[in-house]
Amino acid sequence: MKVKATVEELLAKAEQPSKDALRLHPFYRGKIQVTLKCRIKSFDDFAIWYTPGVAAPCKEIAKDREKVFDYTNKGNTIAVVTDGSRILGLGDIGPEAGLPVMEGKALLYKYLGGVDAFPICLATKDPNEFIQAVKWLQPSFGGINLEDIEHPKCFYILETLRRECEIPVWHDDQQGTACVTLAGLINAVKIVGKKLEDIKVALIGAGAANVAIARLIIAAGVNPGNIVVVDSRGILHKDRGDRETLQTKYKEKWELCLKTNAEGIKGDIPEAMRGADVLIAASKPGPGTIKKEWVASMAKDAIVFAEANPVPEIWPWEAKEAGARIVATGRSDFPNQINNSLGFPGIFRGALDIRATTITDEMCIAAAQELAKVAEDKGIHEEYIIPTMDEWEVFPREAVAVGTKGIEQGVARVKLPAEVRYKMAEETIRKAREQVQFLMKENFIVDPDES
Repeated sequence: MKVKATVEELLAKAEQPSKDALRLHPFYRGKIQVTLKCRIKSFDDFAIWYTPGVAAPCKEIAKDREKVFDYTNKGNTIAVVTDGSRILGLGDIGPEAGLPVMEGKALLYKYLGGVDAFPICLATKDPNEFIQAVKWLQPSFGGINLEDIEHPKCFYILETLRRECEIPVWHDDQQGTACVTLAGLINAVKIVGKKLEDIKVALIGAGAANVAIARLIIAAGVNPGNIVVVDSRGILHKDRGDRETLQTKYKEKWELCLKTNAEGIKGDIPEAMRGADVLIAASKPGPGTIKKEWVASMAKDAIVFAEANPVPEIWPWEAKEAGARIVATGRSDFPNQINNSLGFPGIFRGALDIRATTITDEMCIAAAQELAKVAEDKGIHEEYIIPTMDEWEVFPREAVAVGTKGIEQGVARVKLPAEVRYKMAEETIRKAREQVQFLMKENFIVDPDES
């Protein structure tokens, strides 16, 4: 009865944010607005910020395009772009219905990373039209955050834009999830006394998140042959009956068929998990997607990442009862939350501060390593393998790590010392948070519960 009551309480708690959202979104009519960052002492200042004075910086930029970073806010502005085809767990609900999510992403960028982000919801499902639209947006933005795009086209869109754009393009459902998952994994294997290059990993789900996780953990040192991936039709291997479909429509999955599963294991989730050191599930919400007996079949000191929301594939206490030593989920009310918000604000802060032309996988790994180090510096243990969002030093430290790696790789337009970049990031993030607190204190942002 105690477990049943706990489950009911957790489900009720999970529903509360939705109730609050329906009350507060119409109250504020959204979550973001455009405000000013320059002085206006009198109406005479309009002659500086607009005509005739504004013609002078325009002429300078016309002579040297790179000066756009000096004379405008381009260097601190990104677009959060979606077509509405895979919004959270809601599916293809359209660009208008996706706008609250994109505004929310912009809110997190500003408050956590001091990044000015603007939502762009495109009324097209054609990937080539999407790509062209993003390329047309480049003059106004310092970076692009792709969000909530169905697969497999999300892979094609990201790959093409990363190759053809002059500014960083990032898909948080791929790179963000992979980065934060890797950070948690780095510390988890330390705690259980294992090494990345030796562990056997079962990846349950083969959507955007796990395909990117596979790529990033391999780049970080995990042996691809020790990874077994499961999609809705079973374990990926090179002899799959649907290999022709995979080769033509799902090339990322087919590459995993060729690269992973060196033992040629066949079957489904139970076979993939048997003897595995690590389970990373990014599949359909539970409970019951992952069963206790499957966890019990894993190696000693097993690590379980059940990342589905709002309900993980298996409840943490069930995984623990089955023998897992470390359990992480996507929820904030359990220890070890694998939360993308730990990644993208700091990563883009670092990329923007060096005026990066791209965000490489190595920059993502550097971010993951720094995330892991922040937690390690405070003392990692089974219920603390990764920092939480309220540990604000995560974001400037992550920004510096990303920027340093970008400079090393030659993708930076400016090369400032690490200590200068840390101070810049810290000050920008501090100002963003203090601005919100000031607006609340002065009642420019009204609290409906106190009005």
